[in-house]
Amino acid sequence: MTEKDQDMQTNGQANNAGENEKGMPDFNAEENISETSHMTNALEVEPEEELIKKDQQLNEMRDKYLRLQAEFDNFRKRTAKERLELLQTAGKEVIISLLDVLDDSERAAKQLSTANDITAIKDGVNLVFNKLKTTLQAKGLKPMESLHATFDTDLHDAITEIPAPTPDLQGKVVDVLQEGYYLNDKLIRHAKVIVGK
Repeated sequence: MTEKDQDMQTNGQANNAGENEKGMPDFNAEENISETSHMTNALEVEPEEELIKKDQQLNEMRDKYLRLQAEFDNFRKRTAKERLELLQTAGKEVIISLLDVLDDSERAAKQLSTANDITAIKDGVNLVFNKLKTTLQAKGLKPMESLHATFDTDLHDAITEIPAPTPDLQGKVVDVLQEGYYLNDKLIRHAKVIVGK
């Protein structure tokens, strides 16, 4: 193929873009052009509609966020108030159960001033003490068994060390000065002890 033929073929293809196979003008080509311009207009309109939709979504999300923040703020205030009320009334149940022991102690104190029988006074004090002990145990208080136990810094406070009376008491609790206690299996007071060395 010569250069002339190639040029004619190239020009022919360019001319055929607006003509059909028979060399007649192609009217569909104009429709394609107008459809393209309509699509361009549609593309320009769509971003405006999308912008409006995005604004609506943004407003909805902002509203949800503000509502969620208000709900959380209310929750925080409510739980703070409930916690304060709980702290103020936490010991109410225990105090109510100890009122009976207090009443018995007052009766025993009155009896001490008029009683002459030492055995009756001892029995009365033991009854009050036992009632106090059982009331506290019912609420979950449990004494720690420390005497002759191995010294443990997590459970015991060593007041002093003395020479162990027997070799098997070395490093163990020889005497308990103040009892340790658990409340519902949680340590609430360390035992104050004397340790053998």
